[in-house]
Amino acid sequence: MAQNNERKSKLLGSGDILVSFEFFPPKTEKMEETLWSAISRLAPLRPEFVSVTYGAGGSTRERTHATVTRLLTETELKPAAHLTCVDATKDEVDAVARQYWNEGVRHIVALRGDPVHGAGAKYEPHPDGYQNAADLVAGLKRIGDFEISVAGYPEKHPDSPSLEADIENLKAKVDAGADRIITQFGFDNAYFLRYLERARAAGIWVPISPGVVPIHNFKQVAGFAKRAGASVPSWLARRFEGLEDDSATTHLVAAAVTTEQVMDLVDEGIKKFHFYTLNRADLVYAICHLLGLRPARAANANAA
Repeated sequence: MAQNNERKSKLLGSGDILVSFEFFPPKTEKMEETLWSAISRLAPLRPEFVSVTYGAGGSTRERTHATVTRLLTETELKPAAHLTCVDATKDEVDAVARQYWNEGVRHIVALRGDPVHGAGAKYEPHPDGYQNAADLVAGLKRIGDFEISVAGYPEKHPDSPSLEADIENLKAKVDAGADRIITQFGFDNAYFLRYLERARAAGIWVPISPGVVPIHNFKQVAGFAKRAGASVPSWLARRFEGLEDDSATTHLVAAAVTTEQVMDLVDEGIKKFHFYTLNRADLVYAICHLLGLRPARAANANAA
């Protein structure tokens, strides 16, 4: 008990943990309000960066661009714009990248992207487009000295024939110029730690940040996990059993579960975490508070 308390005290007093947040561009005016309310709530936690997703086939291209531009001009946050290869020529993708560069965006999350017809459909590269994420990374580096993040899959990308092939693809992205790997979310830390070990053994030495998704709705998040190829442990399902119509208790359980998951990874030496916010701030904020992060204004007041 004393050792556990010492561990928690050390963590909660530490300024070593760095977080980043992912948002998705809004489709309606109400969703726009929700997004910017979430951004305002989380911005004082001083994330390392915030990323904005990009729909398959460029389906949210304009909304992504508008959100990134507003982040750049109206906040002190560092935006990272998602960019994919799907259903676009190299010239079209390059034009988007150059526009971002000219507007001052310096961080891109480079992704192959989901097939136009949705997850599960066969991916078909555009005949005049970038063939995959590694090809896209190389193209972006020719345009400007972007900081580039790429995706990693601790339990293997659904389209990869094997974990070994997945690591080879990951190394190709890093060799092409990727600066950071952000993983798909998961709930069993053993998968992430084995993935980290495999990556290092393959000579991949860029930072690898685990993706974390707080469970605001277990059924919905379990559906996301299934489509992404991430397993949902039976013990996790039992934690949320019977809470289908009890969102308040679901959020309390989720805060405890996610905080413990992150703390266990901190014990393993991991210090950077990427939160998939789903444009919902309160649960993410509570978890970050439990991890010892405090708003900038509170930190400044304490220092004074």
